[in-house]
Amino acid sequence: MNDVALALPAGSVLLRRATIDDLPTIIDLLADDPISAARGDSADAGDREAYESAFAAIDSDPAQRLLVAVDAHGSDSTGVVVATMQLTVIPGLARRGSSRLQIEAVRVSSSQRNRGIGAAMMRWALADARAAGVPLVQLTSDAARVDAHRFYERLGFEASHVGFKYRVLSAEH
Repeated sequence: MNDVALALPAGSVLLRRATIDDLPTIIDLLADDPISAARGDSADAGDREAYESAFAAIDSDPAQRLLVAVDAHGSDSTGVVVATMQLTVIPGLARRGSSRLQIEAVRVSSSQRNRGIGAAMMRWALADARAAGVPLVQLTSDAARVDAHRFYERLGFEASHVGFKYRVLSAEH
């Protein structure tokens, strides 16, 4: 993926593939969200190895893209990371062999919300899926995220399914 400038109502951000150097800020974005923090994303230094291992798995998988939006400074990709999202292309047999794009972990820094960053990122992801011939984009959102649900509906997403999760406990539990 090449870096992409995303126009905002005021200014722009640069969307690019995340690097290992972005990991601390991505972890902070996850921890900044109360629902994620309650699930264990607390930015604890003791979890660094687990995050690094997950990053390596994501980064080495061609079906995955972990992206960050940075405050744009000219044409380079330096600047402050202000948002992130993970995109996964999932091949499937259903829908006559259609692939789908799964969008996960969309986070915008609490200090940067309401600038249009999240909407610009989502519109880019939808256009990218269209250009790649991926006919379905899906995401899940915690039932408690009522504001996020309105945001996704404004972008044209439909609440079409009921989702279920099953937490697999480790052998120690």
